[in-house]
Amino acid sequence: MKEVLDTVINWATNAGVKIVIALVVLFVSFKLINFLAKKISKKLEANSKVDKTLAKTLTYIIKIALKILIGICLIGYLGIETSGLSALVASLGVCAGLAVNGTLANLAGGVMILITRPIKLGDYISAQGNEGTVEDIRICYTKIVTSDNKVIYLPNSSLSTGTIVNFSEEETRRVDLDFSVGGNDPEKVKAIVLDACKEESLVLCDPAPFARVTDYGAGNGVKVTLRAWSETANYWYARFNLLENIQKKFDAEGIVIPFNQLDVHVKNN
Repeated sequence: MKEVLDTVINWATNAGVKIVIALVVLFVSFKLINFLAKKISKKLEANSKVDKTLAKTLTYIIKIALKILIGICLIGYLGIETSGLSALVASLGVCAGLAVNGTLANLAGGVMILITRPIKLGDYISAQGNEGTVEDIRICYTKIVTSDNKVIYLPNSSLSTGTIVNFSEEETRRVDLDFSVGGNDPEKVKAIVLDACKEESLVLCDPAPFARVTDYGAGNGVKVTLRAWSETANYWYARFNLLENIQKKFDAEGIVIPFNQLDVHVKNN
């Protein structure tokens, strides 16, 4: 019993103290790394000369790398042979590489997105059948938030090789609206919609608004198309304002929009 007690005391005064110290150092260092990473990330994002997407991603990578480095150092401090551990990690890496082939593809896709820069934080995009604002670009996935506040995570492998529609990259966007004229005068309809564009402050004068007859409907007459430009940030406001103001002008001028009608004939035997 005395030998067992001496063994326990010897372990507690040597290895046990080292383990406690290692855990304390691990906890404190991880907290410090998270604190510094958050401070650096905020400072970089506040700087207009630094790209927010790249700054946020690099800060995240450096934070993870520092944590791994501290973990390896503490393992060596505890007396565990790191050379054997390195061989084990290498073997596990090969196995993990075969098992997470898709993850590696996402990793490569994330690197390509950061290099080619088709999107950045704050852009409104459409990709893989989803639309939303880019909130975060990580190494393996990209996080977007839809207009109804749903969060979607897109894998970078499909995002980097698929089609991306970036609605925010250019400074201006075109508003396209179609109106069915029916029995109304097309020239009068064109004058009304162009007049609405002149009254709308969010519509740009250059390029000038365009209104022409563009098609003949099957059952509801002639189609007049309006094309007006606005700043990208004001696109939806300009579109909604035009629709509301044009409807008011149509009502005031007696312009009737011919909706599709269905005639039903009832035959009695």
